[in-house]
Amino acid sequence: MTLSHYHALTKATAANGPLVFAFHGTGGDEHQFSELVGQILPEAGLVSPRGDVSENGALRFFRRTGEGVYDMADLAARTEKMAEFISAHRKANPESPLYGLGYSNGANILASVAFKHAGLFDRIALLHPLIPFAPEANPELAGKQVLITAGRRDPICPLPLTERLVDYFGEQGSQVQTSFHDGGHEIQQSELSALKAFLSAPQ
Repeated sequence: MTLSHYHALTKATAANGPLVFAFHGTGGDEHQFSELVGQILPEAGLVSPRGDVSENGALRFFRRTGEGVYDMADLAARTEKMAEFISAHRKANPESPLYGLGYSNGANILASVAFKHAGLFDRIALLHPLIPFAPEANPELAGKQVLITAGRRDPICPLPLTERLVDYFGEQGSQVQTSFHDGGHEIQQSELSALKAFLSAPQ
């Protein structure tokens, strides 16, 4: 697996800086979080892959058959493909902590990778994830730093499923933080503040 397997926006890591993987939401692209990451962590490197699945022209990271209904075989295959891509970057940057940031569909592929390959990331930020299935237990998630954000009235990512995901990570022994607001699927300032504090906290 080469570093260029996905079309991706990349930025080199400064000395002792982390390497941030940023995953866009459905209909976004590799530029969606580049400015935000630069503002939060100016010393960080950036790898922002572009989803390679098109849903009526909107880019995604895996297929679905309906709203909230995933093609599980496709998700499994693309999870492994993404894990290989991330692993190659980790090997190329052995001194850099790896942080993952994903929104909506990007949060879902990031979570799916973490369920199977927890050791790839040092911190995982999931903004408005939707995981409509029960992940398998993974002891490697113990101690992992995880941030989950959501809107209590999100019509795309129902709050009970988000709370179930929070419980899952807690049951694995992860260090879970949450930031919920009273809105819907949009990212609000309270989430961005929580994200900044989470990503910029000392190692």
